[in-house]
Amino acid sequence: MALALAALLPAGAVWAAPEPPPATSVEAELVPGVYQAAPVDTPDQALAPQVYPPSVAEDALEPSDAPEGAYALVEYVPLGDAVGRVACSTRSGPYQRQVERWLELTVDGKQSAADCEAIRVFQVQHGIKPAIGFAGPVTWAHMQLLAARANPDAAKKCPVRTHRVACVDLGRQLTWVQQGEKVVFGPVPMRSGRAGYGTRTGWHTIYWRHKNHASTLYNTPMPYSQFFSGGQAFHAVYDTIHTTVGSMGCVNLRLQDARKLWDVLRTGDRVYVWGRRPGG
Repeated sequence: MALALAALLPAGAVWAAPEPPPATSVEAELVPGVYQAAPVDTPDQALAPQVYPPSVAEDALEPSDAPEGAYALVEYVPLGDAVGRVACSTRSGPYQRQVERWLELTVDGKQSAADCEAIRVFQVQHGIKPAIGFAGPVTWAHMQLLAARANPDAAKKCPVRTHRVACVDLGRQLTWVQQGEKVVFGPVPMRSGRAGYGTRTGWHTIYWRHKNHASTLYNTPMPYSQFFSGGQAFHAVYDTIHTTVGSMGCVNLRLQDARKLWDVLRTGDRVYVWGRRPGG
């Protein structure tokens, strides 16, 4: 074939084989490393809800508990690692440098056998599965949560007021409540709005609370809903909040965290949202 093509070239021209197309590998795709049923999309409120005083019976009814394992820390890993069930990943994760810095390893952004083992040990200690040493979004999110526990507002991003302020840090995907400089709730992990449905930044006010709210968009429960901006609210979900895709605008919480937040906040309390969700 090459000889036939060469015969068609002008005198003096040199034939060269065409460059092969760039390799496209599905192994670059990140997937949950432990099998899960397809998650139900976020049960958010599409529009501002119809506000009404909940009855005594409604307020007395406690939302049902989440299924066991609903909030398991399942890391997102390359498809090849998930299918191959590797013991220790040789791949550099999207948060390689951040995780290396946290673990006080050499910060070069490149996975090594020592990096993998150190990351894997951390994952085992904190129940992150699969513990294969891949520096993925769930591992890094958990490290940020641990770092924030002593002082979530160390960077002074959430305004200090004498009244309660619910702080929503989109960059770290954390929320807490502070009154003055005292943290009275959290920090806890959360899931905010995805690209195109971002949780609105700035100051807001809790204007309606409904313990047993149901979404008009998905006809699914939004336990312990506390609305602060149109249809955007703090509320629990009955599935993992650790996904690479955000909510439809609400601040999604684990049930136990939403329940505690319900007891801390009141109608009229202020909410401050800042930053940008990673990847969105």
